Amino acid sequence: MSGLPPSRISSDAPVAVSVRDLRKSFSIPDQKVSSLKELALHPFRRIEFRTLEALGGVSFEVRKGEFFGIVGRNGSGKSTLLKIISSIYRSDSGDVHLAGRMAPFIELGVGFDPELNARENIVLNGVMMGLTPRDARSRVDAVIGFAELEPFAELKLKNYSSGMLVRLAFAAMIQADADVLLIDEVLAVGDASFQQKCSDVFHNLKDQGKTIILVTHDMASVETFCDRALLIEEGTVRHIGDPEEVGRRYLRMNFDEERGRPVTRDPGEETYVHLVEGSLKSDAGDTIQNLEVGQPINVEAVLEARQTIPRPIVGLLFTNEDGVRAFGGTEPLFGPDEDLTLEPGTRFTVNATFENKLTKGRYTVGCFVAREVNHFDFPMAAMRLVDFVVYGVDDAAGVFTPDGEIEVGLVD
Repeated sequence: MSGLPPSRISSDAPVAVSVRDLRKSFSIPDQKVSSLKELALHPFRRIEFRTLEALGGVSFEVRKGEFFGIVGRNGSGKSTLLKIISSIYRSDSGDVHLAGRMAPFIELGVGFDPELNARENIVLNGVMMGLTPRDARSRVDAVIGFAELEPFAELKLKNYSSGMLVRLAFAAMIQADADVLLIDEVLAVGDASFQQKCSDVFHNLKDQGKTIILVTHDMASVETFCDRALLIEEGTVRHIGDPEEVGRRYLRMNFDEERGRPVTRDPGEETYVHLVEGSLKSDAGDTIQNLEVGQPINVEAVLEARQTIPRPIVGLLFTNEDGVRAFGGTEPLFGPDEDLTLEPGTRFTVNATFENKLTKGRYTVGCFVAREVNHFDFPMAAMRLVDFVVYGVDDAAGVFTPDGEIEVGLVD
């Protein structure tokens, strides 16, 4: 489970963080007494509790100098895991061993006193992370400068915005010069410039050989920074290893179970043609709900004519959730030498395969049926066949990524 794939970290590197069979459960009341009045009215009411197993035997190792990612859906147990490693929570059983001094960045404002100003909190936070009071005081100006909070250094933290607290907490963590850094996804609340600053810091810390554990929902960050990653679901480790593979499994876990939005249709749409069934298919022919970036698009549908349609033409149109048209195509139902008419009650199929050049997002496949009149298409019916999501870690712009090349150069 702890084997390292080929990476910049040697398998002989010493272990910085060792987690063995970690278990944690919480007792959650089914009813909550929220006032003294309610307690007085029902003094003998019995409160029932249910057990929520947050972690069910989690084990892994992080080696010195490794950038290690932990990903999972909301409620999977990843934040509980990080809080146990950082000694905020106590585990029910299992062991955690750390080699060196640790600096956690777990929750907004954890370890801060809102009644103290920024300078006082930096010293307090530094001492909590293992620095001597003298060392902590010597780093105050550096922390304030990195967080860009010079005008607010004497302001009590209860008057800080969430963004200011994030900058202060992150700056205090990196200035602590710890051996192991634990970072939760609270970085997402920072503004764009601060996120870029964090990204630069991550690169620098990685170059310095710091051991970092990062919890995040951002698969692009996992692939960019992490040497290995762990996927956790329902308190258990589902996969550990290559960050790209962990990212794919995480996205599939999200979107394979996501059924998409209900497809609503106007009854008037079926005056001429009725949609019997429509679905998205994998290459193996299985019905699927969503597609990974680059996965071929296979659409299958069965339709039934409600009215007579001479020389019918069938078309497909792909649009995103904002109604922007991505691409489409048409095909006559009968051959060029066949002057045939689609009669009421006749069923026909639509099978289409496209190379998937769509970027991430939600799309709708629309189908229209028209009749050819003097070589012009006269629309008879239009309907939605299927909705789906394209997921992945690409950051391409727009809705479509055609093949092409860009050349740049100086003018002679």
